[in-house]
Amino acid sequence: MAGNETPAAAAVNYNDRVVLQFTIMTLVWAVVGMGVGVFIAAELIWPGLSMNLPWLSYGRLRPLHTNAVIFAFGGSALIGTSYWVVQRTCQTRLVFDKLAAFTFWGWQAVIVGAAISLPLGYTQAKEYAELEWPLDLLIALVWVSYAVVFFGTIMRRKTPHIYVANWFYGSFILTVAILHIVNSAAIPVSLTKSYSAYGGAVDAMVQWWYGHNAVGFFLTAGFLGMMYYFIPKQVGKPIYSYRLSIVHFWALISIYMWAGPHHLHYTALPDWVQSLGMVFSLILLAPSWGGMINGIMTLSGAWHKLRTDPIIKFLIVSLSFYGMSTFEGPMMSIKTVNALSHYTDWTIGHVHSGALGWVGMITMGSLYVLIPRLVNRESMYSTRLIEIHFWLTTLGVVLYIAAMWVAGVMQGLMWRATDENGILVYSFIESLNATYPFYAVRLAGGVLYLTGILVMVYNSYKTLMGAPAIDLPQPDQPPAPNASTAEVQT
Repeated sequence: MAGNETPAAAAVNYNDRVVLQFTIMTLVWAVVGMGVGVFIAAELIWPGLSMNLPWLSYGRLRPLHTNAVIFAFGGSALIGTSYWVVQRTCQTRLVFDKLAAFTFWGWQAVIVGAAISLPLGYTQAKEYAELEWPLDLLIALVWVSYAVVFFGTIMRRKTPHIYVANWFYGSFILTVAILHIVNSAAIPVSLTKSYSAYGGAVDAMVQWWYGHNAVGFFLTAGFLGMMYYFIPKQVGKPIYSYRLSIVHFWALISIYMWAGPHHLHYTALPDWVQSLGMVFSLILLAPSWGGMINGIMTLSGAWHKLRTDPIIKFLIVSLSFYGMSTFEGPMMSIKTVNALSHYTDWTIGHVHSGALGWVGMITMGSLYVLIPRLVNRESMYSTRLIEIHFWLTTLGVVLYIAAMWVAGVMQGLMWRATDENGILVYSFIESLNATYPFYAVRLAGGVLYLTGILVMVYNSYKTLMGAPAIDLPQPDQPPAPNASTAEVQT
């Protein structure tokens, strides 16, 4: 069974209240974060939507969108699922119930603080680390509390070994703490303003050491922990290769830490540091695809479940997007490719193939597994609505990233096109005019994705409120034998 669960574990009095709280807020912040994303995508087409109000401007709402999706939606999902997984795989209750409750209320306070301060313009202007120093201190306090609860539970485990999902969750917790504390070192000058403790190229290097490893550990390692528990659980089979999962873990966390400089190609950063980041980014492809293959091959011998179980579709397709984005990332780190892609919408497409395709879909699939269990139900209120949500999400992601890929390559080519005299052929405004139709396609993809989330919220609400299931899934049936096999059996 996934995570070494045994029937004896059912007798443990788990703390699922905090898991339920984080699950509900994951859904709430999904609507808020994606909703703001759709609004600012619309602003790129109709700038007048801001009504000239500074707190509705693209420059202020864009960091609110990224923080709401990554830390509010993604963070709530990670903390909530990790509390569920660590209890089941260790067969023990969370330690320190009050501290676990503090992690919930403290994390929500951070998010509300971000939702207020960012539109007001209070920011450190550092990607994924915009929040000012009082909120940074609260984040550190909540995160240390989270680490105490998580690792304290592992220390009190009733099982002889630590399941691999907890390895990924644990590495994400420890690394994010180090990243946040180091990168957020600042000199306050008032309650709402501070200056980085670093300067110049050093500040850029520390920022992208943080920024890329926020992707590598917050948005990858943590969600791989989710994958290693919920895919075997939903498929009803152990992970394809436990040995591969251990190799995947050590290779991933050893290499990811060095890839950050590829964000700073052709800058004041020393050239050898840029090249080092590129090399480690290319090496990173191997463990990333090893994890993807391990997750997908867990379905080996049960491929027919893809036809009947939309939750498995979410989980497996998320891994496809993970594989795609972890191929694209190393490719874009190559200096000659980066010369074309950097500062273009190609990067936006790459980020969202990982964020919407990988992070979003693995979270949705995992929550669909988790939510019925939180209220002792066999299934969600409607399997048909899960199916509808899956196709809305998949179509939305494909529209979004395809539009940004094409727009990005076009922008890069236009910006570097010169005539026989070496003079630029196109002005920047001309490239914006050419990009305009692709922004409309991106908005359509975002609207589809947000619509899917609203469908999930409705389905989850009905499930949590105890509404009877309206379309129970049919029992899984293995593929029918072919004609010759049937004749022989007859």
